Formats: sequence, structure tokens, C-alpha cells
Amino acid sequence: MPSLTRDEAIARAALLTVDAVEVDLDLDRGPETFGSRTTLRFTCHEPGAATFVDLRPVTLERARLNGRDLEPAVLVDGRLGLADLAADNVLEVDAVMAYGHDGQGLHRSTDPADDEDYVYGHLFLDAAPRVFACVDQPDLKAPYTVRVTTPQHWSVVGNGAARQTSPGVWELATTRPLSTYFVTVCAGPWVSVTGEHDGIPLGLHARRSLEEPLLRHAPHLLEVTATAFDHYHRLFGVRYPFGDYHQVFVPEFNAGAMENPGCVTIRDQYLFRGAATPDQLLEVDNTVVHEMAHMWFGDLVTMRWWDDLWLNESFAEYMAYRTSTEALGAPEAWVEFGIVRKRWGYAADRAPSTHPVAGSPAPDAVSALQNFDGISYAKGASVLRQLIAHIGADAFDAGVRDHLTAHAFGNAGLEDFLGAMARAAGRSLDDWSQAWLRTAGADRLSLGRDGTLARSVPTEHPADRPHTLDVAAFADGREVLRVPVVLDGPSAPVDGVADVPDDALLVPNAGDLTWAEVGLDDVTLDALPAGLADVPDPVARQVLWTALLVGMHRAEVDPRLVVEVFDRAWATEDDPAVLRRVAAAVTVSVVPTFLPPDEAEAALRRVAAAADVLLTRAGTVEGPAGDGLAVVAARVLAASSTDVERLATWSRGDGLPEPLVGDDDFRWLVLRRLSALDALDEGALAGAEEADRSLAGRLAALGVRAVRPTPEAKADAWRSLEEDESLSNYEALEIARGFWATPDPDLVRPYVRRVGDLLARLAPRMGEDALSRVATALFPLTVVEDATLEASAAMLGRTDLPPGVHRALVDEDHVLREALASRHRFG
Repeated sequence: MPSLTRDEAIARAALLTVDAVEVDLDLDRGPETFGSRTTLRFTCHEPGAATFVDLRPVTLERARLNGRDLEPAVLVDGRLGLADLAADNVLEVDAVMAYGHDGQGLHRSTDPADDEDYVYGHLFLDAAPRVFACVDQPDLKAPYTVRVTTPQHWSVVGNGAARQTSPGVWELATTRPLSTYFVTVCAGPWVSVTGEHDGIPLGLHARRSLEEPLLRHAPHLLEVTATAFDHYHRLFGVRYPFGDYHQVFVPEFNAGAMENPGCVTIRDQYLFRGAATPDQLLEVDNTVVHEMAHMWFGDLVTMRWWDDLWLNESFAEYMAYRTSTEALGAPEAWVEFGIVRKRWGYAADRAPSTHPVAGSPAPDAVSALQNFDGISYAKGASVLRQLIAHIGADAFDAGVRDHLTAHAFGNAGLEDFLGAMARAAGRSLDDWSQAWLRTAGADRLSLGRDGTLARSVPTEHPADRPHTLDVAAFADGREVLRVPVVLDGPSAPVDGVADVPDDALLVPNAGDLTWAEVGLDDVTLDALPAGLADVPDPVARQVLWTALLVGMHRAEVDPRLVVEVFDRAWATEDDPAVLRRVAAAVTVSVVPTFLPPDEAEAALRRVAAAADVLLTRAGTVEGPAGDGLAVVAARVLAASSTDVERLATWSRGDGLPEPLVGDDDFRWLVLRRLSALDALDEGALAGAEEADRSLAGRLAALGVRAVRPTPEAKADAWRSLEEDESLSNYEALEIARGFWATPDPDLVRPYVRRVGDLLARLAPRMGEDALSRVATALFPLTVVEDATLEASAAMLGRTDLPPGVHRALVDEDHVLREALASRHRFG
């Protein structure tokens, strides 16, 4: 079906004003389809003109425009043609719609714990026509009145306050003007916790089988929500405008969360069934305040077209980390930002698919979705930090308030935002925005022992970006230098570098204040194994870890050095985000992709030994900090150990670290490792499935079977992906994530050239967002050889894969090329 183009959207916005939308949904028709009735009232500014609305039904039962019936033939490729419009129009549409099972549209999922069904709407980016007839573009906002019929034991949550008017019939309060992609309905036998803060009704909701973790986490979640409301009210000068504020933890969600006004949907894995490390809890807090920031930036003021989607996400990303630090009292949030979000963004900026933060061409909606990545989030947030350094925090905050007030309940673009910032700063931002927002690529900073801080600019994307940052040096566990620098040219002198000890670690961008890859000098690289652990500043340690991993991807750092530094420095790290993410990078990327296969087993033994050291150390640390260290250590052991006896003991629940006693999710990690070692019998797996009949347990069992290193297991996994049309988005993703795991590339090499055919087979039954994630997981990054590169080139040449899937394959192809370059240089 054609994707709406920007030109079509501009023309339709000039022609129409959408005045009101009424939607009636009948969710009591069984598990596959639902009824949808839409009454759309709109004004046409050129009576007699023609246009179309967006609609993708299973069956169009009736369409009436201004009292006259429309022929079904006017619905072509998801567009319902409307001719001879009046000045004031009423369109009535009755249709049968299909539930989604890919996380898009109105997604329906069955919880195996009790066989109850749950439904939630995820209409981003262009899925609204799968739920109701609409003018599906972000700049035609309208108030919505929604009514829902459900099984009588269900409850309903949505954008407006919900009330039950009769058994199984719910009516939601009419909303303020919303873009179509923000409309949602969440229906099912939810368990709920409610509260109120500053006159705002609050609600938390989850599946019935998650009642215990919901009740356990609810007091903290409500406290975070209340604190963030107070913070944003002070900062923005505009009260939350959307009535009730609900947060619904939903199953099989493709993203982290979605900022539907008044009814945020969040992946329900964030309600941890078992142990959670401090950085995992911080991640949830950060997600909560990120979506809350969108209530103002994105929901109250929305971009006109998808090419400004970055502005929504960059702002919410920056504001979430700022709020976590300033309001929630979590300064370690910026460490997590660097090791998680910025590494994601740097990878996107190195790839051939890189694009400017702003101004990327989005001729249609699907094109915009391809740029919904680490550049739009992490780089954009980092650029906003540089904007603050450029104009000052007071001017930035004043510009935000100006922008929100001027465009409330409407739409705005980049020019509007920069105009507000320029007025607040009292100067033009044209040159700054051209360098930082409209030019792709990341500069690379290096610091010489002579005290010269040098900036290299990507040749493909030249720009003159000024950097406000700091430089530090560390020796013998002490900070021996810290110098603020404004780098507004190719290089700048840094006072004091010549006086530091000869073996000091030199750290450009030590405070992680700017967006730039860091190149470490040879002395620093040589000193990292012995010196990294003693660096007292957690942000600087994160910068060093990130520089080490980025250097490996650029074929400048031997992956063996990464393993060496991990072996000697990781187990003494204190920050849980660094511990967890660095370990994941080593076990998921460094060892299986960058190291030669014959060195992988020895490297994993070193990883497991380091995890054992951390586990021992955790026993000497009291309280939640010690528990967090123990959980990280045990999880890394579960991913890397070859000690089958120990793993089998843990799988039975014996000898576990105290925080993991009774933790079903940890048990599945252990079973997955046993399966990867081909040391798990079918009886033990069946017993685990019987003991954990949850959605998480069902998914974990699929992954456990997929990682087993036997021809039969790989054939079964592939056949399931190829033939089982009932697989949900999460089930397909879990199988794909386990498939390529193997100690012997020969086991999976025959499938390398079959990936493209499989993706093409999946495309008709899986939405582009979900399929792109599956494509990323299905890319054969454990078979690093020229033949895989040839197979990848063939995939990229196909014309039967959606654009988002092609983009995902381009990015994975780039990682394969990085691994090949590394092996050619160091292998």
C-alpha cells in the first residue's frame, strides 16, 4: 500500500480542517477481528474538491459521506476516495478490522498464564487506518470521542477518562486535539493501582498475571511520576493539559514506550518479575520521565511532518536524563546515557545510513521511520546539550517555554524551535544549526602528549562544529588534570598536558559533554588494562570504555585488548550500567563477531573468571549495591560459563546468590546457556516450561531451543520462522536471536544465503517495524567471512523487502564489514 507523501499531506492540510472524530470499537467479536465505526466531521476550504481518508479494513461494510452511500470501489490501496466535498462534511464508516499480532494497530495477545486476552493500540507511525478511518497525518489534529464494547470482565483505559456506561460498554472523555498516531485504547482484565497528585488522577495497569510485580513497583513508579510532574510544571510553565495520566504495561511491545497523551503504553518487561539491577530500575525511571516530557514536546506541540520527528525524541531524551539527575537525584544517569545511548548513536553515525539530526528528507511516512534511530535520540540529545553550552541554560529554558506557549495544541517545525531559541539567546543560530543539526557524521577528537587537542572531521560530511568540552588525565588512581576547552577549529592547545606523568591516561571529552568519537593515544591504550579500574570518575571511565569499543569497531583497537581490559578492569567497576553493558558488548559482539572463532572459548573463560571475581566481591558489599553486583555477576556467568555442573545446580535453584533465589528469569538464562553447551535434556526443559507458564516463560523456551547447537535444533527453528504463521512479533524475534548462536559456524553456514528469502516470506504477515527488528536479529554476524558479505550484498539488492528492513540490513552489513576489517588487521 502506498505511504502518504509529504506533498500529499501538505495538499490535504491546505484543503481540510478536521473538526471532531468519534470512534466506536466493538472488541467483543472474538480473537481475530473487531468492529470499527467512525464518524469524522471536517471542513473543506474548497467546496467541490476531492480528497481521501486513510482506511485499511478486512471488510468495508458501509461508507457514507454527507448522507450518501459510497461504493466500496472507492477504497483503493488503503485510501477511501471522497469527491464533491461540501464546506462542512460528515463521513461515517463501518468496517471490520483485524487485530495485529506484530505490535502494530490494535494488538491482541493471549497470556498463557491464565489464557486471558489483552488489547492495546499502537498507532505510530501510520497504523491508525488499521483501527479506524482517519486523516492520518500529524498536522491535522482533532478532538476524539471514543466508545468501546468489550467482554464484561474487561476494563478500558484510553486517552480520555474512561467510565463504564453499562456492562461491557465504556465511554472515554472527549480529548483535547490529538494527532491520529497518539490515539490509543487498552482493554483487558487489567489489574490497576490508582492515585492522585496535584489534582491529576494517576493510574498504573498491567496483566492480571503481573499483579505481584505491579504492586511491588507501583509506589516507586507513582513517586517518580509525581516528582516529574512537579519538575516539568516548574520548568515549562505550562500545566499538564490532558486530564488523567495512565501508564499501561502491555505485552509484546516493539519499543520501550509510547507517549499517547493521557495513556502511555510501556513494555511490560519493565515490571521485573525477579531481581533488577540499579541501572535497570534507573532505565525504567528514565523511560517514565521520557514519556512524560513528550506530553509537552510531541503531544502538546507536535511536528508538522515526520522529518521533524527527531525534535520530539531528542528533546524527550535530553529532558529525561536531565530530570533523572536534577529531580530524581540520580547523577549516574549520564553514565548510563554514555555507555548505552551514545554508543548506539555513534554506531548509527558511522554507518552508511547516517543522516543529519534534522532536515533528513522524508518524502513519505515510511522514509521517516527509517531515521528513527540512535541519531534521532542520543545524538539529538547530545546536540541539545551543546546548544545549552552555546547559548546558556537560562536562554534554553526560556526558549522552550516560548516554543510550548506559542504552539500549544498545534504543530511546529525546526524553524519555529530555532526561532524561539534565537529570540531567547538574542542571536542567530543559523551557522550553529547548519553544523550541528543539518550535517551528518561525528567528529573525532584526539589528545596528543604535546597538549594538542585535535578534531578530525568525516570527509563525507564536512562541517565546522564547535565543541564545548573538558579534557582530563588520570595517574595512580588520581585525577591529575581537568581543563575546560572550547574547540572551534581543527585544534586547540590544552594547558598542563605536558606536565602529567608519562604513563597517565589522557581522556578527551572526559565529562562526555559533546558528541564526538574519542581516539585514545597509544600510551593510554597500553595503560588501560592496569589503569582503567583506578580512574576515580565514573563518567571518565565510561568514556574510556566507549572509546575502546568504538576503536575496535573502527579496526583501530585489537579485540584482544578489549578482552584483556575486561579481564583486568571490569570486575572492579562500580557503576552497574557500565558493568552490564560492557559485559553484554563483550559476550554478544566482541567474542562471537570480532574475535576469530578458535579464540572464542578461551575469551569466554576469561569473561567467566572475571564474573566470578565480581561475584566474590559482591559478597563484601552490603545492601542493595552488593545485591546489584551479585545479580550482574551471576548473569554474566550464566552467559559465559562452561561449568556445566555449576550451571545445572543453579538451574535446580541450588547454590544461587541470595537476590536470585526463586528468580524464574534467571533460571531461563541458565537453561539457555546449558542448551548452548548442548547440555540440557528435553525433560528438564519441559519441566521448566510447566513450572513457568507465563508469557516470558514461553518466549524464553523458544530461545532455549533455538540456541541448541545441533542440526536438528537449527532446522526446527528455521522451519518455525518459515512456516508458523501464528508466531507473534516477540516469538519470531526470540527465535531469530537464538538461531545464530553456535560455537561452530559450520552448523549455521548453510542458512546464510537463505535469510533474504525468509524475510521476504515473513513480510506479508509482519509489520515493517516488527520485521525490521527480526531482520536485525537474523543477520548472520557469527559467520564473519567474505561469503557472508556476498550473501549480504545479494540481500541488499532485493526489491521484495520493505524499506525499513533494507535499512536494518544495511546497518548490519556495516557491522559485518567492521568485523572483517578488524580480523584482516588483527586476526
